[in-house]
Amino acid sequence: MTDASSDRPATEVVALKGSNASGMRAHNERLVLSLVRGEGALAKSDIARMTGLSAQTVSVIMRQLEQDGLLVRGEPVRGRIGQPSVPMSLNPDGAFFLGLKIGRRSADLSLVDFLGRARAMRRKVYRYPTPDTVVAFVREALPEVAAAVSADGRARIGGLGVAMPFQLWSWVEFIGAPQAEMDAWRTRDIQAELAEATGLPVHVQNDATSACRAELVFGTGDRPRDFLYFYFGTFIGGGLVLNGQLHLGRTGNAAGVGPMPVPGPDGRMQRLLSVASMSALADQIEAGGESADILWEKPDHWPFRQEVLSVWIDRAAAGLAWASLSAATLIELEAVLIDGWMPASVRAELARRTHEHYHRLDLAGVGPLAIREGTIGPLARSLGAAAIPLSHRYLIDQNA
Repeated sequence: MTDASSDRPATEVVALKGSNASGMRAHNERLVLSLVRGEGALAKSDIARMTGLSAQTVSVIMRQLEQDGLLVRGEPVRGRIGQPSVPMSLNPDGAFFLGLKIGRRSADLSLVDFLGRARAMRRKVYRYPTPDTVVAFVREALPEVAAAVSADGRARIGGLGVAMPFQLWSWVEFIGAPQAEMDAWRTRDIQAELAEATGLPVHVQNDATSACRAELVFGTGDRPRDFLYFYFGTFIGGGLVLNGQLHLGRTGNAAGVGPMPVPGPDGRMQRLLSVASMSALADQIEAGGESADILWEKPDHWPFRQEVLSVWIDRAAAGLAWASLSAATLIELEAVLIDGWMPASVRAELARRTHEHYHRLDLAGVGPLAIREGTIGPLARSLGAAAIPLSHRYLIDQNA
């Protein structure tokens, strides 16, 4: 759930325009839910003003959404004159969604409520992912996850979103997996298999794009309308938001930032993922005689030597700074957000050093760019996966 922001420019909401035509009720319901999600609790008069819909149309829509259990009434707010206004907010139990993150080292299955809070989660750690392992995990974990809510809540589960790296078979050299087993991803229809296993509609999306969606739908604080998002997993991925809307690209892999060329520590050009990824950190840790296994198991605490972490953070930050500059010269971005499978303290230091490295570069002719932390953290991919069916059913395309 996003926080309301009193200083948010009015242009951010007026772009969402409704229609009073009777055939557009589904559109208008999505419009109302999108506004309440983005702005916080709103009264009918607020929504009428923001959308241009008539007061009668708004009243009918909100009454229906309340009857469907998607909105709940707040305490009346009395003004100096007229009837008190009644703010309406999202009902956490109004709808639930499943999010499956298929990572290169682990899989998470989460049950997420209408506000984006994880009600239950199960995790499986493996050496590398195969379709059989993932489907078996979902079959086993689904009853346990669904048991976290009542029978009525289980009836309100609206779908399963899947966040996974595309072309998993092409990464065998980086994760040490047998090519023959990883080649199964080429021919298996994981979407159909999971739909059969769960009995739910299934949506599949790139994992880093899904993490960006989690920031867009569930993130807190004031979000820019145009930003590039970096997510640290085993490798690094990204997402791109333009005009407040997630930009997927022609194949769904827009802002796949890992291959972006950046200068390495020796000055030679290399791919961003070579310096800014957890696999690079794991290599440095193991080169120092320590095990890197805890990286994949405990994202909230990394008990490694500070000097190893510091070297990795600095190299990653330098790479992110160059990548941010390249993106900013092509697209007029407002901000870069950095998040990942890492402790909050590491994320904060990574954002701080990226800001420092960025401002050491030649920024002539480049507009101002804010560099800051994301707000979701290690669960961004699984929460973003759950946000896919939520978006399909209840949110509106702001560019429509």
